[in-house]
Amino acid sequence: MQKSALIKAMGVAFAAVAITACSSNSVDEGDALTTAQPVVVEEPTKKVEQVTLSAEELQAQADAQLREMTVFYFDFDESTIKNEAKAALTAHAKYLDANASAKVTLEGHADERGTPEYNMALGERRAVAVRRFLMANGADASQISVVSFGEEKPAAMGHTESSWAKNRRVEIKYTAK
Repeated sequence: MQKSALIKAMGVAFAAVAITACSSNSVDEGDALTTAQPVVVEEPTKKVEQVTLSAEELQAQADAQLREMTVFYFDFDESTIKNEAKAALTAHAKYLDANASAKVTLEGHADERGTPEYNMALGERRAVAVRRFLMANGADASQISVVSFGEEKPAAMGHTESSWAKNRRVEIKYTAK
C-alpha cells in the first residue's frame, strides 16, 4: 500500500514540475520568482473492522481449509495412511458426518511398478484404508464408494522416483455435497 501512495505522490510531483517547466519564462521586474511548493498527497485513512469469531467458527474455517486437500500420497508398496494426511482426512470425515447427503468416491492409484493386477489391488487397498479412516472418524459407509485405477491414470508421467511418488495416491472426489 505504501508503494501505491509513493507512486501517486511521484506522479503528482512530476506533473507539477512539468507544468512549472512549461510555463512562461518571462519575468517582469515587479514579479517575484516563486519556488514550486511540494505537493502532499494524503492516503485516505482506512477503517479496520474488527471481527470476532467463535471457536466453532474458527474450527469450521480451519476444517474447510483442510478439506481443500483432496490427494493423499502413500509410500512404495504401502497402503498405510501417512500422519501428515490425518488432519485433512479427519476434516473430510467431519464434513461427511455433518452432511448426510454428501457423498465421495475414493480413487486409488499406484505407480507403474508391479503387474497391472497387483497395482489394481494396491490402489484398492489404499482407497479402502482411507474409507476405514473416514468411517472411524464419523463418515457413514453409504457416503463412500471406492474405485481403483491401479497404474492406469498416472498423475505424472515418467520413470523416476518423483513421478512414481505422485502416482501412489488416493484422490477424494465429492459426487454430492
